[in-house]
Amino acid sequence: MKLLQNSGVPIYHQIAEQLKADIMAGKLKEGEYLPSIRGLAKELKISVITTMKAYEQLEAEGLVTAAQGKGFYVNAQDCEMLREQHLRRVEEFLLSAIQAAEIAGMKDDELMETLGTLLSMKDGQ
Repeated sequence: MKLLQNSGVPIYHQIAEQLKADIMAGKLKEGEYLPSIRGLAKELKISVITTMKAYEQLEAEGLVTAAQGKGFYVNAQDCEMLREQHLRRVEEFLLSAIQAAEIAGMKDDELMETLGTLLSMKDGQ
């Protein structure tokens, strides 16, 4: 797990987002336990409170459940909900790209051409 100390994004939020991405991508599967709070805090050299806050955020989003004395485990995920979350992330990134393109003075057709080029590069991998 990679944390950026000076990104302006709180550490707990970075942890939660990375774990959420792993859950959404299926890297962390239903019933699988997250690393222990103390263990992850030690590994990342951060406060146990920060790690706990990240796990509580995931629990509030319904992605994990706390099991008394055992830690947090991944909940079953609704495939349609996961798809909607992925679509929402795609929209956020595309909106950000549109804003950056406007700042750079790109026209819509240039932006579409760039997207087409990137998509064809992905297919060629």
